[in-house]
Amino acid sequence: MDFWLRFLGGWDKTLQVLLTMMVLDYIFGVLAAIKNKKMNSDVMFWGGIRKATVLTVVGLSPQLDNWLQPGAPIFRTAAIYFYAGHEGLSLAENWGAMGIPLPFKLKSFFSAVKRQGRWKRCNHEIAVMRKG
Repeated sequence: MDFWLRFLGGWDKTLQVLLTMMVLDYIFGVLAAIKNKKMNSDVMFWGGIRKATVLTVVGLSPQLDNWLQPGAPIFRTAAIYFYAGHEGLSLAENWGAMGIPLPFKLKSFFSAVKRQGRWKRCNHEIAVMRKG
């Protein structure tokens, strides 16, 4: 356990939030698949692989920080914030697939994402949402 925490750059609130969101996203993804009768072991497997890859990127980022700018967790913070944002969007998407009511702006964002391809032009749509 100590090895993994050191690899991930230590246990702090940002890592705790990311891991919590990853676990919840996986659970609610499975529940949404069950509800919509779209359970697929291949999709579940590759979802787990994607989450392991995220943790690998987060684990490599403190090494970059220590190499380029010791004492300043710039890459680690950026990686965790990016993936936490992605997990948050995925969680909301799973909740929507389960029929849980979502705010109108979030629903329109997901509609736009589905029309354009998954997460394509995501930054543009987030900017549109912020303008309100």
